[in-house]
Amino acid sequence: MAVSTEGAFVKGSELAGKVALVTGAAKNIGRATALALAAGGAAVAVNTRSSKEDALKVAQEIQAAGGQSELYVADIGKAADVKTMTDAILKRFGRIDILVLNAAVRSEKPFLELTYDDWRLPLGITLDGAFYCAQACIPSMLENGGGAIITLGGMQSLSGAKHRINGSVAKHGLVGFTRGIAREFGDRNIRANCIAPGTMNTTRAPGRAPRPAPTNIPLGRYGEAEEIASVVRFLAGPNASFLTGQSIQINGGQMMF
Repeated sequence: MAVSTEGAFVKGSELAGKVALVTGAAKNIGRATALALAAGGAAVAVNTRSSKEDALKVAQEIQAAGGQSELYVADIGKAADVKTMTDAILKRFGRIDILVLNAAVRSEKPFLELTYDDWRLPLGITLDGAFYCAQACIPSMLENGGGAIITLGGMQSLSGAKHRINGSVAKHGLVGFTRGIAREFGDRNIRANCIAPGTMNTTRAPGRAPRPAPTNIPLGRYGEAEEIASVVRFLAGPNASFLTGQSIQINGGQMMF
């Protein structure tokens, strides 16, 4: 059963004056998150590593709706790219208040066939990217009295996944990263939370078969990107001011804790 997301992002002003960086914002959850934060009043830096055309459309959609947005092409797994990007964002917008770490790479390969490069790829984007981006953005948050960091983990970081051990490890590590940031910077009004989406109704890579109808999700359907993005917007805003260090499962009841 599909769910309508028309009008999912009610325009508001709870994020007015804030600047958000969303990594991996060209498609799916990243795209929806950029639009959601813009609907809340934030200026949005739209990041992509390779999907420049799609990411540009996201920035243009925000601009067309009266918001502020710019495209930044950078590989967040590379320190130099992150520095160049964040320097440009600070020059353009003057601050960074919200960091959404969504960028990731996904692959499927039997464990015994993984090369070291295969192993490192998702760790580099997910964990090295979190390290580089947070180190680059937190000084601005401290200067401006606080901020919010939202990381995008995954249900499989807890359940494990066949042929996706490298990705599961990367996402599980992100939970520890998020909680460490929450403890170290909480007394300076920087909050950090991790969202773990379940199986989502997102664009599949070319050549991959369509998902079968869900049989193990109590709500009877896959999630929509906008449903994750709405929670990101909440976590970034003032109504989540006492919420930090949490791993929030959004999976339609597929896993319950």
